[in-house]
Amino acid sequence: MVPALFIFGDSLIDNGNNNNLPSFAKANYYPYGIDFNGGPTGRFSSGYTMVDEIAELLGLPLIPAYSEASGAQVLHGVNYASAAAGILDITGRNFVGRIPFDQQIRNFQNTLDQVTDNLGASDVSNAIARCIFFVGMGSNDYLNNYLMPNYNTKNQYNAQQYADLLVSEYSRQLTTLYNLGARKFVLAGLGRIGCIPRILAQNQMDRCSEEVNQLVMPFNANVKTVINNLNANLPGARFTFIDIARMFEDLLTNYRSYGFSVIDRGCCGIGRNGGQITCLPFQTPCANREQYVFWDAFHPTEAVNIMFGRKAFYGDQSVVYPMNIQQLASL
Repeated sequence: MVPALFIFGDSLIDNGNNNNLPSFAKANYYPYGIDFNGGPTGRFSSGYTMVDEIAELLGLPLIPAYSEASGAQVLHGVNYASAAAGILDITGRNFVGRIPFDQQIRNFQNTLDQVTDNLGASDVSNAIARCIFFVGMGSNDYLNNYLMPNYNTKNQYNAQQYADLLVSEYSRQLTTLYNLGARKFVLAGLGRIGCIPRILAQNQMDRCSEEVNQLVMPFNANVKTVINNLNANLPGARFTFIDIARMFEDLLTNYRSYGFSVIDRGCCGIGRNGGQITCLPFQTPCANREQYVFWDAFHPTEAVNIMFGRKAFYGDQSVVYPMNIQQLASL
């Protein structure tokens, strides 16, 4: 449906860019990838991520990680996402190595230069304008910055001020991608971060932390405003927003009707709610993982990733606004 899919983000959609970094944020070992054909790749999931499902629905092959992509492989797109990465460069430093959004954009520029050298500038710019750019950033700017005791961010900004800071940076970064030729954008909002096993374990709760959920709401609201502004002010640009928070709310409310039975603990993890430590190498995960919403302390299972990918692709304006990915692709 489109020539290529270019992906920017964090561990929710990283597929191996951190494997060779000096980083604590890695998933290139079992039981990560236990349901993935060929085993662990660096995906923080039991199998597919959300963008794997979206690539498949677009009729594309699975998109290679930037760290591994070469030659003709890059022609269907590249995944630049990096676990622990944020909109802000300082986010995620507890994990040491990671590739922040600004560096991911520079890596895309490198890809663009390579392809342009081979194919010529006008052909490339026409093709890039038809490609989809999927961006999912911001979770770590809360989980591995604002909510971390060794960062001073919380003392410097209240929730609204921090959302304003993040989204002004985000808007600049997205405009940079536009200036590099991107026209069709899909932005994933933040999910119900207060419901992940890590937060439940930290707060010793069995239900979502509304305090944390409220904290990230201004970010999603700001991103929607920015989308309207960019759609109005950047000629030819089409920005779409995936309301992950709403999808999660629906899932956690109606989980049984979707075939899930466990919503408050990781399938693979250590300690309270399976949320205190993520999967250890060769740990045995739960047997019925298709019934779990969460794979580990932070990340959804393949079953949830596939479901959310399909909703983003086919869904109505209640979950993907102003149009779904299928409609965006066919423009």
